[in-house]
Amino acid sequence: MSAASLRARVRTEMIEEIKVAARKRLATDGAGLSLRGVARDMGIVASALYRYFPSRDDLLTALILESYESLGAAATAACAAVPADDHRARWLAVCAAVREWATANPAEYGLLYGSPIPGYDAPRDTIVPAATVVLLLAEIAAAAEGAGRLSPPVFATGLPDTVRGDLRILIDEQGSGLSEEVLDRVFLGWTQLFGLVTFEIFGRLGGTINAVGDYFDHQMNLMADLIGLPG
Repeated sequence: MSAASLRARVRTEMIEEIKVAARKRLATDGAGLSLRGVARDMGIVASALYRYFPSRDDLLTALILESYESLGAAATAACAAVPADDHRARWLAVCAAVREWATANPAEYGLLYGSPIPGYDAPRDTIVPAATVVLLLAEIAAAAEGAGRLSPPVFATGLPDTVRGDLRILIDEQGSGLSEEVLDRVFLGWTQLFGLVTFEIFGRLGGTINAVGDYFDHQMNLMADLIGLPG
């Protein structure tokens, strides 16, 4: 192995060690994560970390990207494990995978979906991995619609023109064949999914719903009904 290859390998291993230590500290510090705290846990001086992450924000971005990619991979794998023509089961599998990932990684979930971090602006390269789950849900709805298996909406209220315009921009950006009405239904399920998971992770259901898993399954099936996915 050349000297350059060895240095690259050592650097890669060090970056991974730093991220492991940072993820552990997330559980206690949350958005208050600092390079100094991570360095202390690793038994090194904080200045040593700046060769790998020039600032706290660079470390946060690395953790955010890794977390989005991990969540997206879990949702994608769950979707792929279900037959492509069972649209409802695919939808429910993605929802369940999001909850399972969140409950297994509450600190990382909090980093992604908790309170905004003061002074931190996520770079644009977080946008694509952040959209993985909603794009999966949109693909499932599009497949159901294409197969003629998406029931008509049950909503009595039509889309406001302003909202329709926003949805059309998103559809055009993705090159999707979805109608605004179908994407609106996808967003209904998407926001309910993450809203309910967030309530669970941050203890907002405590003292109200004890059978959290059953409640989650019930709500996700209700969303599948509203969206029009066949049972």
